[in-house]
Amino acid sequence: MAGNLIRYDVDERGVASIVLDDPATRNALGDALLDELLARLEQARDDSGVRVVVLGAADERVFSSGGDLKAFAGDGPLIEKYASLGRFPRLYRLLGELGKPSLCAAGGDVLAGAFGLALACDLIVARDGVRFGCPEINVGVFPFIISALIYRSVPRAKANELMMTGELITATEALGLHIVNKVVPAGQFDGEVSRLAGRIASRSPLLMRLGKQALNASRDLPLPDALNYLQAQLALAFTTEDIREGVAAFGEKREPRWQGR
Repeated sequence: MAGNLIRYDVDERGVASIVLDDPATRNALGDALLDELLARLEQARDDSGVRVVVLGAADERVFSSGGDLKAFAGDGPLIEKYASLGRFPRLYRLLGELGKPSLCAAGGDVLAGAFGLALACDLIVARDGVRFGCPEINVGVFPFIISALIYRSVPRAKANELMMTGELITATEALGLHIVNKVVPAGQFDGEVSRLAGRIASRSPLLMRLGKQALNASRDLPLPDALNYLQAQLALAFTTEDIREGVAAFGEKREPRWQGR
């Protein structure tokens, strides 16, 4: 897909970098950018050479300002606005169903719909000093769609506070709430993102895909149903060559050679 709002690259480790690069709008999640982002995520999903996806932004101040409020408040037909909003659920579901780990590199403020985007990723690494939150209520909007992600990731009382006050939290506060995995000084941020992505990429892509699919499918199941499903998935994993290779490599004190089967 042709486009100029997102940069896409895959390195020799299998790390796919998807970089939001629309400085004119502070990487607002408008229709054009979302369409490019969806296409790039699908490209990474379908590329057997990709082992992990890193989602970042070119702007060092703002990862993304969230949804395009001008479009939301415009005079277009309501049915068109409703159809346009469908991109957000599709994006969040796609990240869950990617079959590959996703890492949000939050090098700038993560706001509104982008907060949901970050929470839909498997891991978040934040640069020290960035802020997270959903300030939509400050301009007469409620964070309806991303509330589903917030309620699954943030303690209820704090989730309500964030959504109802519009106040932002620091990366350090987000770490304390277990929203992010790491907070890294600016000078070490890119290196830590690369190190973590490379570590994940070095694992069996087959077992990672099976594991990620299992987590996505069982997350909201009742406990007995989840345990039954996960038992079957573990039995399936026992049939793979990669699990045998991993155990053999551990015993022989060498790096595993993943076969993907």
